[in-house]
Amino acid sequence: MVWVRSEHGGALAVVSTWLCALLPWNVTYTRNLSGVSLLFVRFPFAEVQFSWGLSSRVAMRGPLSALSLQSGQTVAVAYQAWVVGAAVLALAVLFSLVYYLRDERVEAGPVDPVRVLGGLLGVVGVVLAAATYLLVTRGIPGIPLPLGVVISLVLAGVLLTVDRT
Repeated sequence: MVWVRSEHGGALAVVSTWLCALLPWNVTYTRNLSGVSLLFVRFPFAEVQFSWGLSSRVAMRGPLSALSLQSGQTVAVAYQAWVVGAAVLALAVLFSLVYYLRDERVEAGPVDPVRVLGGLLGVVGVVLAAATYLLVTRGIPGIPLPLGVVISLVLAGVLLTVDRT
């Protein structure tokens, strides 16, 4: 079954890539015994941490600064996977911008740009799924909701199955 018509594949690929860049890939809520609650909203290129309980504050950091904050901890490998996923998504966003601005030239190239973006979003989904798994198993307590991971994998599947005839 074809989900997308051939003439709409390029537009879907570009919009899908941008959507994956804007959605949080992981949302985690946790509450510790001292009454402090934390909400982590991890976007591909930023992490927003809300804390409330004894005091309320909001912290924002990029994947590299979050990785340096976790350096030497068991959870650092999850942040390394996040950096890899963000780098692959940055590559996909750059490619989608070129595709958006020069669609005829990119379409005439040796590879199908819809499949390229589908493959890149698939890699992003797998890497960020691994990062989510590593966050849970390496010591970040709480309930993770891998929203962006699921969406990127679904969109990758749709893009990889577009009928390009």
